[in-house]
Amino acid sequence: MPQASNNLGLIAGQGQLPLIVARGMKQAGKSVCAVGLRDQFDAQLPPLCDQFHSAGVFQIGRWIRLLRRSGVEQAVMVGRVAKIRMHDPLRLIRQLPDWRAVNIWYRRLRHDRRNAALLAAVADELQSSGITLIDSTTYIPDHLADPGPMGSITPSPQQQDDIDFAWPLLEKMVQLHIGQSIAVRERDVIAVEAVEGTDGMIKRAGELCKAKGWTLLKTAAQDHDMRADVPTIGLETVELVAAHGGRCIAVGTSRVILIDKPKVLETADRLKVAIVGVG
Repeated sequence: MPQASNNLGLIAGQGQLPLIVARGMKQAGKSVCAVGLRDQFDAQLPPLCDQFHSAGVFQIGRWIRLLRRSGVEQAVMVGRVAKIRMHDPLRLIRQLPDWRAVNIWYRRLRHDRRNAALLAAVADELQSSGITLIDSTTYIPDHLADPGPMGSITPSPQQQDDIDFAWPLLEKMVQLHIGQSIAVRERDVIAVEAVEGTDGMIKRAGELCKAKGWTLLKTAAQDHDMRADVPTIGLETVELVAAHGGRCIAVGTSRVILIDKPKVLETADRLKVAIVGVG
């Protein structure tokens, strides 16, 4: 039986998550062969990789050629691609797509361009060329949310009541693929995440609710495909919540990634924001 390749692929979008995944792969003794999505990846990523190339968001054929040339059989796809770009009417012209992307866009995704459908189509295209897209949390288990309070600050009775009230609503919302976050105070739903993303929703919640103490809830659906688009919170999330009057963040246990977990919890403690995992 042939031995599996030690080379792991990393398809990287925006943010710090690709950096953490690259470090996790290296700690596991893997050789990291990355494809950074042009105008998206962090400049700190290339030095963390054994091999690094860039490609356009819609150049899937180029992703495959680069990864196969490096002997990659398994890959992880992480990092944001701004949704506003996906709704740009000139997106295909700006990103110079290849024929694989055009074929996926107009055949597989003609009538359904939600994240889940897009991921399935991309995963199938990679698989057809011998590259298996794997669970994006495989090499970062220590950065997943744990059950219960994760820092030194615990939710107030009001915040815990808001979590108990709003969590079933959030679970229904994520099953409908509307968004991954909501903001709640005293059993009033202040804001619901849509295409603007979590940061935009947090700012809107702060504008709509001048009273401090509201709670941000974030999770993924139970059947969420963990190969991509796994919900995250980072330092910026905690700082943004605190700046806009939020004092508690509830996240799905093993469903949400805390990007650089020790620093996230340290920042939350400093800003008096409770972070709690809900199972």
